[in-house]
Amino acid sequence: MKIHYCDALVIGGGLAGLRVAVQTQEKGLNTIVLSLVPVKRSHSAAAQGGMQSSLANTVMGEGDNEDVHFADTVKGSDWGCDQVVARMFVTTAPKATRQLAEWGVPWTRVRKGPREVVINAQRTTIVEKEEAHGLINARDFGGTKKWRTCYTADATGHTMLYGVANRAIRDEVEIHERKELLRLIVEEGRCYGGIVRDLISGEIEAYVAKATCIATGGWGRIYRTTTNAVICEGTGQAAVLETGLAALGNPEAVQFHPTPIVPSGILLTEGCRGDGGVLRDVDGHRFMPDYEPEKKDLASRDVVSRRMMEHIRKGKGVSSPFGEHLWLDISILGREHIEKNLRDVREIAMTFNGIDPADPGPKGWLPVRPAQHYSMGGIHTKPTGESPDIAGLFSCGEAACWDLHGFNRLGGNSVAETVVSGMIVGSYMADYCRREELRINTRLVRESMEREEAQMRSILARPERNGMSIFDIKRRMQVIMDEKVGIFRSGDTLQEAVDELQELLKISQKVSVRYKCPKANPELEQAYRVPRMLKIAISVAYGALLRTESRGAHYREDYTKRDDLHWLKRTLVRWRDPEATLPEVDYEALEIMKMEMPPAFRGYGRKGQIIENPLSAKRQEEVEAIRKRLEAEGKDRFEIQEALMPFELPEDYKAKNERLGVGYA
Repeated sequence: MKIHYCDALVIGGGLAGLRVAVQTQEKGLNTIVLSLVPVKRSHSAAAQGGMQSSLANTVMGEGDNEDVHFADTVKGSDWGCDQVVARMFVTTAPKATRQLAEWGVPWTRVRKGPREVVINAQRTTIVEKEEAHGLINARDFGGTKKWRTCYTADATGHTMLYGVANRAIRDEVEIHERKELLRLIVEEGRCYGGIVRDLISGEIEAYVAKATCIATGGWGRIYRTTTNAVICEGTGQAAVLETGLAALGNPEAVQFHPTPIVPSGILLTEGCRGDGGVLRDVDGHRFMPDYEPEKKDLASRDVVSRRMMEHIRKGKGVSSPFGEHLWLDISILGREHIEKNLRDVREIAMTFNGIDPADPGPKGWLPVRPAQHYSMGGIHTKPTGESPDIAGLFSCGEAACWDLHGFNRLGGNSVAETVVSGMIVGSYMADYCRREELRINTRLVRESMEREEAQMRSILARPERNGMSIFDIKRRMQVIMDEKVGIFRSGDTLQEAVDELQELLKISQKVSVRYKCPKANPELEQAYRVPRMLKIAISVAYGALLRTESRGAHYREDYTKRDDLHWLKRTLVRWRDPEATLPEVDYEALEIMKMEMPPAFRGYGRKGQIIENPLSAKRQEEVEAIRKRLEAEGKDRFEIQEALMPFELPEDYKAKNERLGVGYA
């Protein structure tokens, strides 16, 4: 038996996992990170546009602070987020951004004096203040009131990942690459680590720890068309689901990004539109102002994606061998800007489509169509990042439903969440490790390893059958998710998806593999991964079927209204019976009377599309009365906020943030 022992075990080597590891290691804990791939090749590197952080350095960000960022995030979530978590996040984000600069992230900086920008498709000149010269810059992004998205050209995730990875190396964090989590070691409601397969040797190993954090990213590859890397298959969340104890939160909340390039599906950053690019239809018409006259091309992502598909349905799409698409026009930004600030976008367009987006006019327009991009749902956690169901189990980043994003994520809040939640969750995880002792019977570890070894032998020993291969099953699952659990959803097609996915799950659990080697065997890997991916896909489709409302990225054509009276609650999915083909579903209410910002009109589309909860108006009256009384008493915004909705953070993170011109006010 090969057993590794540590204080803190982090599964996932992207930004979130590495940031947790740095936090626990610097707290004096022996930390091990497990990663499917070399950590600097994690999917975090694909993030392009930027990290939201209310620094307010640029003149277009003046007046920004935690309160404005909080309001944008809550509205963006369509009131589906945990507002305590949102407060924790917006308070910590400026500290995280500045810390990353200290660690070597080369943020694009403000340059004093006039500079030309494109706003609402018009060239205009803004003048940056002399005292802002050299401070971290920000660009505009969808769904925000201020320019808040800090960036390094269009390679933000890449530079952030290298900065955090280099910090982990400096701190001598132990990183084990090419390792895949198969199962968590859980006994009597406590997690003791995980059983892992070495992807090179095929050997089964155990990692035993006081606390375990799942930071394995999203599950985008359950869809056929996705911006996610091939490693984003949701197997970390599936391992948690298969404990039978812990829940997935809001699995039906899936984001579709407006501008992946056709046909490859590679993401073109929201920074294209943030910097002034626009969407055009088959006639070259800029159509978003027709639907959203205020935010136009920079409406929230769920809104833009729906409007694009609605416009295609109206016959305004561009025909191609790969289906209908629309155009993204960034040529109006000019060659100099594109080659400096959107150079990765240009390289992608030239490499995969032979288009230079800096070429003027239609020649430089890029074909785009919405595709799956992000999972707002994930492993259900408390604000501390710990599972409420299993002691010693933590999660953060896209793998988690920390519930910062609710039913729609703002662009730039994702890479921000990775490092911010890594800081916060890592701190609470370190506290847990210092508080708890590790007592585990080696018998439990041995039996867990033997069970996984037996599972591998069982898969290899299955007799060959005619019928679907594991690759056929995976492809069919992805097609079902694309066609029936996409941007527009309805009860009939969701029920069909659930039924078909259940049948695929049954077939996948009996499928044979032709190649019988226990190592370096992609078919074997798919044979144990795909049934787990199917459980995630079923959870997504079933959660969407049961939620009879439209909220954020979850849009039901048969229930078009947001229903705050019946559906202001978080979906919780558990797979208690390993033989079942459907999970158990429960719900957790979002308490309006504890919200700092009670539900209201989000600002998109027409009014009257909400089934109101009477508690919203009652809480709004309370909030206004508290605010009025405290303002009369001369209280500042921090004291007012604390009175409205107290929240906890490690002391260093809750400290006030300094901003240009206003200090710590």
